[in-house]
Amino acid sequence: MNWISTLLGNLNYGTILLLMLLESTVIPVPSELVVAPAAYHSASGELNIFLVVLFATIGADLGASINYFVALYVGRPVIYKFANSKWGKLCLLNQEKVEKSERYFDNHGVAATLTGRLVPGIRHLISIPAGLARMTYWKFLLYTTIGAGAWHAILAGLGWYLHAIVPKNELEDTIKQYNHYIIAVILGIVALAIIYIVVKNIIKAKSSK
Repeated sequence: MNWISTLLGNLNYGTILLLMLLESTVIPVPSELVVAPAAYHSASGELNIFLVVLFATIGADLGASINYFVALYVGRPVIYKFANSKWGKLCLLNQEKVEKSERYFDNHGVAATLTGRLVPGIRHLISIPAGLARMTYWKFLLYTTIGAGAWHAILAGLGWYLHAIVPKNELEDTIKQYNHYIIAVILGIVALAIIYIVVKNIIKAKSSK
């Protein structure tokens, strides 16, 4: 999509918010190619790194809220129909991906809206099962903000770090290389978070007997 490429080439707080809004719906916008480069520019004084994270997170909240309310009001059959349509495929979407996000939500409960924001392939779709399950919106928004904020902070840290060692013309390729390591670390964090939640619930259940 040429217009997305244009936005990626002109990063400011407004385009960061818009791109992260799109990424949190169903539009295939890679957040690592938005937040990390924006933080890279922050290191040279062009932007403020804290505002980069803030506007990226606000955008993610807005996009996730769109998914949440669409799922809440149109229901599963319409969601699946769109996922399997020509437009859904243009957005790199299909029913299997939606069902995968639903299984993740079912397996991890409401906390999935927090941990799911850190999982590749799940991140931009986890708001759909939250809407289908009629999760309390303000709890959904809180968990989404925490999860998205954590993810954007990690990407911002990467971008800031790369400014000292990578020329601007090599930035995109370097981010893609580091992305594999980021995913591995994030999945480890998510696994620890899930273990913590499970153990906490077990202890709570035993103490209530």
